[in-house]
Amino acid sequence: MKTNPGRFFEDYRLGEVIRHAVPRTVGQGERALYHALYPARGALYSSDEFARGVGLKASPLDDLVAFHTVFGKTVPDVSLNAVANLGYAEGRWLKPVWPGDTLRSESEVIGLKETSSGATGVVWVRTKGLNQHGDVVLEYVRWVMVRKRRREVVVPVAVPELAPVVDPGALVVPEGLDFSRYDFDLAGEPHRWGDYAVGEVIDHVDAVTVEEAEHMLATRLWQNTSKVHFDVGQREDGRRLIYGGHVISLARALSFNGLANAQMIVALNAGAHANPCFAGDTVRAWSEVLDKAETPVPSVGALRLRLVATKGAAGALRGPEGKYLPEVLLDLDYWALVPR
Repeated sequence: MKTNPGRFFEDYRLGEVIRHAVPRTVGQGERALYHALYPARGALYSSDEFARGVGLKASPLDDLVAFHTVFGKTVPDVSLNAVANLGYAEGRWLKPVWPGDTLRSESEVIGLKETSSGATGVVWVRTKGLNQHGDVVLEYVRWVMVRKRRREVVVPVAVPELAPVVDPGALVVPEGLDFSRYDFDLAGEPHRWGDYAVGEVIDHVDAVTVEEAEHMLATRLWQNTSKVHFDVGQREDGRRLIYGGHVISLARALSFNGLANAQMIVALNAGAHANPCFAGDTVRAWSEVLDKAETPVPSVGALRLRLVATKGAAGALRGPEGKYLPEVLLDLDYWALVPR
């Protein structure tokens, strides 16, 4: 058999390292398409001159371009037969990705657990994105629910212990980054690190209705081949599931209104795709400031932010029983760099 049906839950082995196929050279085309697909307008990722003004050699590619590219490489080996992508942890952006860089991905299987139904299991992987020099530019843990091929196969349980938050001391400030000459007018908002308070909730006001064609184009752009995003026969309801990363990028772009100066994502503490998203859904976003931290660079501070994508109201997250409200699509906890 020469075709690849994808891995099923019982095909994974604890400690296995998977070198994912098809490295990809990324460039200005990915930037242009990213900014066309999402209302992305962060100044540092839009302008070489703005980036040089804060100490970088040019404008790097958007942090989520790097994430989606690295993620997409893993799909044929990790989530081709996935029912759902469940969550993220221990993510760190370690180096900027520049136009012309070539990215590839490697994943280590760090956890396995069958679900109670016996029809699926959860697989945890730690993924690294590497550039053409072998430098790790991005790393993260994710876990995904994968179908079983044969219910009778028993897989030993191993659930990894994951840090609930990336320690601020482990955040990497890109070499040369210096916000002491930051141009707030060109960035679009005047708010500094000190203007944000822990516990503050920010309604990002704007909204985007998800279109079938756009989400499928975006998912193909990142070479994500997961069947549930394209094949209407994969779900009983005959609907194509929106790639969770598409929702992440929509919410991140919407957060510009109130967080325009949260220029760079440097860590991913936790994340959950709380409910499925489908074409026709209108996505809104709100953020909560969870924590603040200094960095080794005096002009650069870090905000720990909860970013919520929702079809409902700002500030609404869970019901009385503690479960996510049905209108909540995404609950993402991340660190971002902000001028002080």
